[in-house]
Amino acid sequence: MKVVLFCGGLGMRMRSGPESLPKPMVPIGSRPVLWHIMKYYAHFGHTEFILCLGHGATAVKDYFLNYQETHSNDFVLSKGCSEVELLSTDVSEWRITFVDTGIDTAIGERLRRVRAFVEDDDVFLANYGDVLTDAPMNQIVDDFLATDDVGSLLAVDPQDSFHVVRIDADGHLRGIEPVAEMEMRINGGYFVLRQGIFDYLEEGDDLVMDGCVRAARDGRFRAVRYDGFWAPMDTLKERTQLEQLYLSGRRPWAVWEHEAGSLPAPRPVVLPDVGLPAVVP
Repeated sequence: MKVVLFCGGLGMRMRSGPESLPKPMVPIGSRPVLWHIMKYYAHFGHTEFILCLGHGATAVKDYFLNYQETHSNDFVLSKGCSEVELLSTDVSEWRITFVDTGIDTAIGERLRRVRAFVEDDDVFLANYGDVLTDAPMNQIVDDFLATDDVGSLLAVDPQDSFHVVRIDADGHLRGIEPVAEMEMRINGGYFVLRQGIFDYLEEGDDLVMDGCVRAARDGRFRAVRYDGFWAPMDTLKERTQLEQLYLSGRRPWAVWEHEAGSLPAPRPVVLPDVGLPAVVP
């Protein structure tokens, strides 16, 4: 299946200056987070990618145009260091389409702008360019194919360390509860979509708050409750945590390094008819 990746956001909370790397190109180890996401999908056999570019498009293009396989693969150097024999490869089977979808473009509109590249696929995959997981994608796809819904998303536990403060009408504190312990789920991306999702998207729309809302109201959008590893890279703190995991050798998102069958199974649930489908009770 083709994989649409949204790589065009400004990523303001990750930027340290006007010339900062676009967020999908911020490295974890020796490779950008975008590479880790693509490697994840390739592990499940999904090697045709459509990158929706915007801010920092040149950095994304240049990275792959000058890609160095030797940075993440063993190799043999011979003939006076003039010949390289790779012992393994990352991207030899990948096909990557680069599409400029604009700077200030909502994600739903970015998807609409690459529709021509997925129109031959009844079902295709989509994701943000800055979230990692170890979810068993092909099992999620198989479960989705057994339905007639137009889409699904991964529903994960909140990652924030904030506390929800409950206050009565008189301003008295009635309770404090950590977000991570509340009975709710957040949108974790990793979308599985049918062509029918375009029936719910209009020009300039957001994918989740517009397209998914409309589809959910028709009972045609699903969520997959997942309790395994999921982590965003939306801030410098989150990037540091992922880097520490990588350096420690504990990188659960690197499913290509795991034994088959070692991942927990997801539990599919149907999104209720609510105004905010990004949160699943």
